[in-house]
Amino acid sequence: MKFIGINGSPRKNMNTAKLMKSALDGIESCGLKTKLYNLYDLNYKGCYSCFACKRENSGSYGRCVINDDLKPIFEEIDTADGLLVGSPVYYGDVTGQMRAFLERLMFQYMLYTKPPKTLRKKRLKIGLIYTMNIDETLLNKVL
Repeated sequence: MKFIGINGSPRKNMNTAKLMKSALDGIESCGLKTKLYNLYDLNYKGCYSCFACKRENSGSYGRCVINDDLKPIFEEIDTADGLLVGSPVYYGDVTGQMRAFLERLMFQYMLYTKPPKTLRKKRLKIGLIYTMNIDETLLNKVL
């Protein structure tokens, strides 16, 4: 079994990265293989809404057609058993890099059916890590 980790933080050694590494170490301790990608090291953009992944008779049905740094990662995720994504919270949401990644990842599998269906062949276990840079003393006041 294989788990892919996606770090959506621009800081590779701070809160999100530390939690991602700890979680992946725990996954490895259970005998699974892991691999970590840092989105800020990659060259890519968000979904172009070209609909190439939606055309049944095209060579890219169910797969993003854009040939950039995400292409090999999507191929790995397609065969993975689990996905761990982590992002700091920026303005109440994930980072822009994470948002662009998630758009590209999910749109290629999504079908416009009722009820909604997916083109992904097997279920994918998902883990989410969100972090915020908040001082512990301030956190204690809020809680």
